[in-house]
Amino acid sequence: MKQNLFVRYAIITLACALFALAFNWCFAPNHLSIGGFTGAAQIVHYFFPQIPVGVMTLVANVPLFLLGWKKIGPHLLFASLYATAVSSVMIDVLDSLYTFSPMEPILAVLYGGVMMGVACGVMMLQSATTGGTELAARLLKLRFEHISIGKICLFMDAFVTVVYAFVFHDMTRALYGIAGLYVTSIVMDKAVYGGNAAKVAYIISDRYEDITDQLLELDRGVTLLHGSGAYSGKDKNVILCAFSRSQIVLVKKLVREIDPDAFIIVCEAHEILGEGFGVYTPGGL
Repeated sequence: MKQNLFVRYAIITLACALFALAFNWCFAPNHLSIGGFTGAAQIVHYFFPQIPVGVMTLVANVPLFLLGWKKIGPHLLFASLYATAVSSVMIDVLDSLYTFSPMEPILAVLYGGVMMGVACGVMMLQSATTGGTELAARLLKLRFEHISIGKICLFMDAFVTVVYAFVFHDMTRALYGIAGLYVTSIVMDKAVYGGNAAKVAYIISDRYEDITDQLLELDRGVTLLHGSGAYSGKDKNVILCAFSRSQIVLVKKLVREIDPDAFIIVCEAHEILGEGFGVYTPGGL
C-alpha cells in the first residue's frame, strides 16, 4: 500500500516537472497565456513583477480547494494540493535557474500544448490536478457528466485567454494561446480516456451466424440487433461488436473472408465501459 502511494506521488511529481517545463520553456517566453489561474497569475505578474507566478497561482487556488473539500474528498484534494504546490514551486525554481529564449509561436503552441496536455492528463489519472481550471473542471464534471474534462478546461481557459488579450492588447498572442489550449485539451483527453477508447463495428450480412461465431472465438462480445431493409423490406440481423483498435484489421479481414459482400460500418468509440474494457466509477473522469 505504501509502495503504491509512493509510486502515485512519484508519477504526480514527474507530471508537475513536465508542466513546469512546458510553461517556462514554451508559454512564458512567448507571452502566451495558458488560461486558468496560472494565466491570471501571468497578468498579475506583468503589473507586479515582484510577485512570482508560482506563488500567485498557489495563493489563488486556496479558495477553490476549500470549496472542493466536500465535493471531492480530502484524499483526492490532498493529492491536488500537493500537485499544485509542487508545480508552482517548480515553475519559480526553474525560472530562477534558467531563462528560456522565445521560440517560433507555432512551435511553442504545439510542443507546449502536447507537454501540458500529457502532464495534466497523467495527473488526472492519478486523481490529482494542478488546481485552477483542472480542479474546477473536476467539480463541474460531477454536474455535467456528458462533457469531457478536456473540453471543460478548454472553455474556462479560453475565457481567461480572451481577458489576457484585452489586458495586453495583443489579439495575435491570444489566438496562439487559444490554439495551445486546444492542443492541450485534445492531448489531455487522449491521456485520460485513451485507455478506454476503442472501435465499434456494425456488420450487416446474411451470414451473420458464421461471422458471430468467429468474433466470439476472438473473445469479443457480440450483440445482434434486429432491423429490416428499407428497400427490400426483408428482416436483417445487424452484428454490433466492440473491440480494441489493434484488432480492426483482423475483424475486417475475418468478415471479408466469410462474406465479401458484407456491409461494415466502423466507428470510433470515445469510451467503452464494461467487461473487457473500462469500469464506471461515480464522479470519475
